[in-house]
Amino acid sequence: MAKTVADQFAETLAAAGVKRIYGIVGDSLNGLTDSLRRQGKIEWVHVRHEEVAAFAAGAEAHLTGELAVCAGSCGPGNLHLINGLFDCHRSRVPVLAIAAQIPSAEIGAGYFQETHPQMLFNECSHYCELVSGANQMPRALEVAIREAVGKRGVSVLVMPGDVALQPASDASPVKVAGLLPSTPVVTPRKQDLERLAALLNGKSRVTILCGSGCEGAHNELLALGECLKAPMVHTMRGKEHVEWENPYDVGMTGLIGFSSGYYAMLDCDVLLMLGTDFPYRQFYPQGSGVHIAQVDIRAEQIGRRAAVDLAVVGDVRATIEALLPLLKQNWDASHLAQAQQHYTSARKGLDDLAVGTPGKGLIHPQQIAKAINDHAATDAVFTCDVGLPTVWAARYLAMNGSRRLIGSFWHGSMANALAQGIGAQAAFPGRQVVSLSGDGGFTMLMGDFLSLVQLGLPVKVVVFNNGALGFIELEQKSTGFLPFGTEFKNPNFATMAEAIGVRGIRLEDPAEVDAGIAAALTHNGPVLVDAVVNRTELAMPPSITMEMAKGFTLYMVKAVISGRADEVIDLARTNLWR
Repeated sequence: MAKTVADQFAETLAAAGVKRIYGIVGDSLNGLTDSLRRQGKIEWVHVRHEEVAAFAAGAEAHLTGELAVCAGSCGPGNLHLINGLFDCHRSRVPVLAIAAQIPSAEIGAGYFQETHPQMLFNECSHYCELVSGANQMPRALEVAIREAVGKRGVSVLVMPGDVALQPASDASPVKVAGLLPSTPVVTPRKQDLERLAALLNGKSRVTILCGSGCEGAHNELLALGECLKAPMVHTMRGKEHVEWENPYDVGMTGLIGFSSGYYAMLDCDVLLMLGTDFPYRQFYPQGSGVHIAQVDIRAEQIGRRAAVDLAVVGDVRATIEALLPLLKQNWDASHLAQAQQHYTSARKGLDDLAVGTPGKGLIHPQQIAKAINDHAATDAVFTCDVGLPTVWAARYLAMNGSRRLIGSFWHGSMANALAQGIGAQAAFPGRQVVSLSGDGGFTMLMGDFLSLVQLGLPVKVVVFNNGALGFIELEQKSTGFLPFGTEFKNPNFATMAEAIGVRGIRLEDPAEVDAGIAAALTHNGPVLVDAVVNRTELAMPPSITMEMAKGFTLYMVKAVISGRADEVIDLARTNLWR
C-alpha cells in the first residue's frame, strides 16, 4: 500500500514523541485515524466532546511539558475544540490541534459543514495554516510543531480529508533534533542585573510576587528570600511551584487569596515581580511610594499591570542565580516577621472554617477541600473548575513539590476540571487524579463522565453540589444584585454514577466527610463524590474591600424589600456568626 499524506503525518507525530491524540473520529479524519490504527504507535483517546479533547491535551502538556495533540473533524467537529484551545494557548502549554476540513474542491462554495478554521483559530494559536497538498504538508507540520514547542502555545493545522489520502511527497525523513527545540536559558544583561541589585540593596521592606515563571526555581527563590528577608506572595499559577517548604511564602493575593498576601504587597518599599502577569491591577501598590521591578522572559509582558521602575528580561532561575552575588545580606527581618505573623493568623482563620459540626446538616465546602488535601496522595494531580472550586483549591490544597495543580486560571472557562482530569490520567495512569468540580462545570460537559468507564480512567470526581452557579451568585450579591439565573435542580449524582458503573458516594452530613473522601481516594477505579454543600457559603468576606461591603449591604436591603429576607437570614446564620 502506497504511503499517504496521513501516513507521513502520523510518522512525524510519532517521531516527535506524541503518544496519544484526543478527539472524535469523522469522515474528514478517516485517513489519519486509519493510519494511526495501522501504525499502532499513537493511541487514539476517544472522548465524547471535542472541547474535552482540547482541555485533556492541555492537561497532558501542562504535566509533561511536551507536545500534546487533539483533533476534530470538519466544521462543527473542530469548532468544538476552540474553547479548550484558547485555554491551552493562554496557559502557554504546547498543543497541536488537527482541524480536518471539507473536500478541497468544495472549499469556498458554501459546502455542507464548511467553515474556515485557518481564520477562526488565529486568535488562539501561534501558527494556523491550511495544508493544500502533499508537497506542503511535511514542512507545515514541522513548523507547527516547532512553533507550539518553542513558543509554548497552540499550533493548528487545517487539512482536507482528500489531501490526507493523497500519495505522500518525497520529503526527507524528519530530524528529531531539529524538530523539538530546547527551552532557552535567558540571563539578563549585566547592566540590568546591577540596576536591580542597586534597587534591592539597602531596602529592608522587599516583597516578592511569584508566578508560574518560577517553575524550576524553588531553591533559588529560597536563597533570594533569605538574602532579602522578603515575604513571597504567589499567584494561583505560581502555587504549585512556590508555596511548598517555603518559610517566606505568605499566601496568595487577589479576591480568592489571603489578606496576608494582599498586605505584604501593599506594605513594602520594593515589589519584585518574578515570572508573573497577575492581571488584577487593583491589588498592586498604588502611587509613587513603592518601586516595582519586573522579571519576565517575555519582554512584552512587562509593565502590563503596573507601572514598573525597572524591566528585566530573563528567565527567573537564571536571573536569581546571576543576581544573588550582587546582593547585600539584609539583616532586618521585621517586614518578613510581620508578614509571616499575618499569614499565620490568616491561615488559622481559613482552617477554622474547614471544621464541620456532625449532625448539623450543612457541609461547609472548606471541609471537603481540606479532607481531599489530607487524604490525597503525595504525588496527586488536582484539577479544579473555575469559580468556587478554584477558591477552595487555592486555600486548602497544599503543594509539596510532587503534587500538581491544573485549572483554567487564565482563560477562566467552566467545565475544565473533568476534562483536564481525563488528560492527566491518560498521561499518568499510575497517579492519583482528583477533579474538584462545581455542579455547574460538571454538568456542562457531563457526557464525558462516561469516558472514565470506557477508557478505564480511575479519576476521582468530587462535585461541590450547592445547587447553584455559586461564584456567579456571590458576584451578584457582592455588587448589589439579587441572584438571578443561578439555580440548579440537580439529581443525586452518586446514584447516577452507580447507574453507569462508577462508584458513587453522597455526602450530606459533616460527620460523613472524612470517611467518605478517604473511601473515594482509595477506591480502585473511578469515583464520583456528590458533596452536598452549603449554598450560601461566604467565600469572599464582604470586608475584603469597601466596594464589596457596599454591594452586600445593597443586596441585603433589596432582598428584604423584595420579600426574600430568608436569604439574608440564611447568609447570616451560616457565615457571619463564624
